[in-house]
Amino acid sequence: MAFVKKPQESKQTINKAGKIIAENEPNDPLIEWGIGLTSRWRACHAYPINTFQATLRRKLKKFPANPIVAQRLKRMPTIIEKLRRYPKMQLARMQDIGGVRAILNSVQDVYLLAKEYKDKSRFIHELVGEKDYIQSPRDEDGYRSLHLIYKYKNKIVKEYNGLQLELQIRTRLEHSWATAVETMGTFLGQALKSRQGDKEWLDFFALISSAFASMENTELLPRHKAMPQKKIFETVAKMNDELKVLEKIKGYSVAVNEIIKKGSSETGWSYHLIILNSFEKKVQIKAYQRGSIKQATEDYSKIEAEAVNGKKIEAVLVSAGPLSMLKQAYPNFFLDISDFVGNIERIIDSSKK
Repeated sequence: MAFVKKPQESKQTINKAGKIIAENEPNDPLIEWGIGLTSRWRACHAYPINTFQATLRRKLKKFPANPIVAQRLKRMPTIIEKLRRYPKMQLARMQDIGGVRAILNSVQDVYLLAKEYKDKSRFIHELVGEKDYIQSPRDEDGYRSLHLIYKYKNKIVKEYNGLQLELQIRTRLEHSWATAVETMGTFLGQALKSRQGDKEWLDFFALISSAFASMENTELLPRHKAMPQKKIFETVAKMNDELKVLEKIKGYSVAVNEIIKKGSSETGWSYHLIILNSFEKKVQIKAYQRGSIKQATEDYSKIEAEAVNGKKIEAVLVSAGPLSMLKQAYPNFFLDISDFVGNIERIIDSSKK
């Protein structure tokens, strides 16, 4: 399999590329160079995340009910936005350019899997950071998930050693919240995922996070800790009426009129490039076989260059198995948040009892 090699440029040079693309001076002659080096730096994370997801699939065989596994390279607009939001951040030290995700049935399973990874006798990579947003959910938006940050280590293929990767472990309920935030951000034209947008929408998703936490017996957001579950559910129903959340979501979903599959087989593909045109409400999927990761990352960079130049598209390169599994792992890119809708409807029904 042909993977992109790690750039020979120094970390200082890679950080310079990140600074250039974050500042985005239109007349800077180094913009194209900065985007090119950043793309190569991102692409070299494909090898370690590929090995991480293989390990993850092995570990999940003991868990019930088909846990979902996905891997992805961070989207260029997201990299740029993160560098701008955190001016002191350096591209070469960004922890989540390569990411692997596990979606499990319960909070108990989340921590059982995390324990498996923390057992150093079973996992050689170096744990360099942990963020538990389940025990301590972010009060500003309600995000909940467990993140483990690793430095890659391989005794045979040493070229990629030292690259940082992020393992996200979350429940299906937490995942339905996160994808709904992204999808509604796309529909509304607001960066809800980055805690930017209309206050009422941010408040609504924060409240839903606490509603879901109460259903899973985990920590509520600090602002909601004094509220009993019944009151939270009633407030969800009230905010849904005011914002017409379900009405809008269902209307948007109807507008999604086409999913184009280039490569008609459900199986046989290892990577998928998902291209969302939120203006036309269309999704295009390009499938790549196992040995075509280099071509996939090159196509990914070309599509993102179009986005940087103003085309209203979003793209992500992922590996999550067959198309049906891909839709479960990344429903926001299919503008499909039926799981979230079902959860909200159950909460509203409970509020009336």
